[in-house]
Amino acid sequence: MNLSSTDWLTSGAGVELEEEVVFSVLSNRRRRFALHALCQRGDAADLGWLAKRVAAWEAGVSPAEVDSDTRKSCYVSLQQSHLPKMDKADIVSFDKRAGVVRPTPAAEELDIYFDVVTEPEIPWHGYYLGLAAVGAALLTALWTDAMLFSALPDLAWMAFLVAALVVSALAHTYFARRRKLGGDGPPPEVEG
Repeated sequence: MNLSSTDWLTSGAGVELEEEVVFSVLSNRRRRFALHALCQRGDAADLGWLAKRVAAWEAGVSPAEVDSDTRKSCYVSLQQSHLPKMDKADIVSFDKRAGVVRPTPAAEELDIYFDVVTEPEIPWHGYYLGLAAVGAALLTALWTDAMLFSALPDLAWMAFLVAALVVSALAHTYFARRRKLGGDGPPPEVEG
């Protein structure tokens, strides 16, 4: 198989992951939730703990409220399908006999894919393009001494534009941190 350089992700840990495999693994919500929980924990986890956490996020309840049938269903699917697939992709290390799973160093490098696999709240590329268009229109209006824009000094308009850029950057940073794999709280897809 002949792959181009864009078909591989090389992590900071030196692990190479095929992009198609990464997208396949992250395409499933249950696997994303499991990965988020494991990265949040940062260490090995018992499969029972992981199943309860994932089932709680899926049901939108606290782990204490997860009933045994829901937990068991999640446990079985993680054990038989999801974790072996993630283990094969070298995103987690799964010891099926011991029922223990841990994230690999490659798991830390998957944040960039979460914006692609999950829908972002705001399409940032479009937002910044719109902000640039507003800035260009403002610059043109100031340059041509448009009547409405001559009421305020040029410095006030530039301060407005800089303030809009700062607020946008802060909002973008806030949303990016909320989407971080293994961040505090539930996965970004879980509302609440």
